[in-house]
Amino acid sequence: MDIKKLFQIAVKRVASDLHLVVGLPPTLRIDGDLIEIEKEKPVTNKEMEQGVFSIITAKQKEEFIKTRELDFSYELSDSRFRVNLHFEKNNIGLVARIISNKMPTLEGLGIGDIVRDLLNLKQGLILVTGPTGCGKSTTLAAMINYINASRRCNIITLEDPIEYLFTPNKSIVIQRQLGSDMLSFAGGLKHCLRQDPNVIMVGEMRDLETIATTITLAETGHLVLATLHTYSAAQTIDRIIDVFPPHQQNQVRMQLSMTLASVISQRLLPKIGGGRVAAREIMVNTPAISNLIRENKVAQIKTVIETSAKDGMASIDQDLKRLYKEKLITKEAAQGQMANPELLDKFSILQR
Repeated sequence: MDIKKLFQIAVKRVASDLHLVVGLPPTLRIDGDLIEIEKEKPVTNKEMEQGVFSIITAKQKEEFIKTRELDFSYELSDSRFRVNLHFEKNNIGLVARIISNKMPTLEGLGIGDIVRDLLNLKQGLILVTGPTGCGKSTTLAAMINYINASRRCNIITLEDPIEYLFTPNKSIVIQRQLGSDMLSFAGGLKHCLRQDPNVIMVGEMRDLETIATTITLAETGHLVLATLHTYSAAQTIDRIIDVFPPHQQNQVRMQLSMTLASVISQRLLPKIGGGRVAAREIMVNTPAISNLIRENKVAQIKTVIETSAKDGMASIDQDLKRLYKEKLITKEAAQGQMANPELLDKFSILQR
C-alpha cells in the first residue's frame, strides 16, 4: 500500500475523505457516498503501520502510541489533508479530510448578504454549527477570507489542526495550531487578549472553559467566529447554556442575549448533477431573539426565524424549499432533512 498514492487518488477523484481500515480496501467519500478504490486490495495491519509511520514524525508517533489518538495536518505536493489516526480492534485506522487548495469564498458557497453584514461587525459571536462533515471549516475559512480581503485588522485563528492556509491581504493573519503552538483552546484564547486581536476564530468550542472564554472575548470588543456540533440555532443556545452549572445559567443567558450575533446551522446535501450543496438555517440576534434568550424561551426561536425573512433569517425548512425550487436538490433529499416534510408536498401541489 502506497499511502501517498492513495492521497493523490483522493485529490484526483475530488473526494472529501479517505478511509483506511485494516481488512478493507481503501475507501473514498465522494459526494457523500463511500466508494472503494478500484483494484486496491484490503489493507493489512503491516501495510497500515508502515504507511502511517511514514507520514508522521517520531514525536507524533510517540504521542499517538501513548494517547491512541492523533490529529494533524499533512501536505503533499499542492494538497493539504486533515488526518485523524486512531485504533480499532487494536489496529491503526486513518481518516483523512482533503482540504482544497483553492480558498473558499462566500459567493462560491452561496452565502447571502446578511452574513457579509455580520462579518463587518466589530464585536460579537458568530457560530457555525452542524454535524460532522457538513462544511463548517470551509464556511469559517470563507468568512476569514472575506474579512482578510475587506478590512485591516488582526485575525487570530486557533485550530486543531490548521486546515486552510491564509495569505495576509489587508489583514494580519496569525494561525495557531493545537499541540505545537498552544496546549489547549482555552489557554490559547486566554492569551489572545495580549496579542491585540480584532477577529478570533476558534476551531471548535469543546468544553466549558473554552465556551466561557469565547463568550467573554465576544463581550470585550472582539468579533469571534466558532463552531459547535449542533443541528439548529435553538439547540445551539440550549447546548451552550446547559454546559454551565445551574447557578451560572441565568448569567450566561444574559451574556448570550447581548453578545451572540448569529447562528448559522448547515447541512450538506447531494446536488442534482453531482457535487453537494449546503442548506442553512440563519438566525440573527434581533431584539426579539435576544428577548427570547434572556427569558429562557428558546423553543420559540424557530417561529421567529420563520417569520423574519426581512432580517435575513431563514429556517432550515425554508432554505431546503428554496434549494428544491431552484432545482438544486431532489424532493427526497430535501424531505429527508426537513422537520416538516409535508410542507414540500403542499408546495409541489401549488406548483402544478
